[in-house]
Amino acid sequence: MPKIVLTHVTKQWGKFIGVNDLNLEIEDGSFVTLLGSSGCGKTTTLRMIAGLETPTRGEIRFDDKIVFSSDKNINVPPAKREVGFLFQNYALWPHMTVTQNIAFGLETLKWKKSDISARVQEMLKTMRIEQFADRYPAELSGGQQQRVAIARTLAPKPRVLFMDEPLSNLDAKLRGEMRTELKRLHRDTGSTFVYVTHDQLEAMTLSSKICMMNEGMLQQYAPPLTVYNRPANLFVADFVGNPSMNIIPAEAKKTGPAQAEISFLGIQASFDGEKDFELGSGDVAIGIRPEFLPISEDGDIEGLAYSTLPAGMETTVKIKLGDTILSSVVFGAIDYETDAKIRFSVAGSGILLFDRQSGKNIACGRLSVR
Repeated sequence: MPKIVLTHVTKQWGKFIGVNDLNLEIEDGSFVTLLGSSGCGKTTTLRMIAGLETPTRGEIRFDDKIVFSSDKNINVPPAKREVGFLFQNYALWPHMTVTQNIAFGLETLKWKKSDISARVQEMLKTMRIEQFADRYPAELSGGQQQRVAIARTLAPKPRVLFMDEPLSNLDAKLRGEMRTELKRLHRDTGSTFVYVTHDQLEAMTLSSKICMMNEGMLQQYAPPLTVYNRPANLFVADFVGNPSMNIIPAEAKKTGPAQAEISFLGIQASFDGEKDFELGSGDVAIGIRPEFLPISEDGDIEGLAYSTLPAGMETTVKIKLGDTILSSVVFGAIDYETDAKIRFSVAGSGILLFDRQSGKNIACGRLSVR
């Protein structure tokens, strides 16, 4: 499988820049998810790597082979990049059986009949759809159609598999099942997967790395837990996580190496960072994940239960503190009366400080309320 390297890749239509100076390295055998809201440039990036969209400038390499270069006037067509593309709508031939759909691409590539038959049987077994071999797409469920589409895409043994929101047409239960299958399939095939989604849960559960994009620009490229626990900036912090991170305006004053005094929502606290940091103007935002606001009778802070959202295994509690609504997640089912007084604390060593002007993450550490 190839390593894919994008160097200063830009896509522009007139004055509109869809992807802006993107530098990205996708390692051999990785599962990289392009994550972001609609219009952020993730699908355009995918299509440029696959050869379905021509960049305005930049260079794309598969290992040492240049497949696109604006300077050297190179643009290798999609068919010669040896990639597979899985679309959102499956694009199965309705008049062909499952077996015929999987075999179609191999016949186009002039494979021997014996090799086609063997490969089709292998893909039917891999995707666990042997019992549907003679059925037509209309006779299959959405999840079964998705498996056929994946089998057909993988049959020619593409070097890279591109997937553009392939689960968005499925219901929640099927999406969960297919996420499990895709992760297993990635391990079993050893292929490089490049996946586009706006669903952060898909990105978190499937990826070896997340490429977080906003308005055509790369925001962060890191493993899922790094993106969650150490977001590079306020945009990433707010986008990733459900419920979203609590982001609270604050004033900070440095008191020593890796230490500061923090004032927020009428509360005074001390901050101990993992390492030394620069505060700049002191105009900061505190980032606190909901799981770092535990509720207990001896909590340091008192607020009101604005809303309680039990979901069985866990409960999201919205806490009103002054004019601000904070989110807390507690394990188990619990329910508070509206406007009941509750006490909570700030816990854990994963509290973040962001510079409010630049939005950049400047520190991570522990916050102690006084």
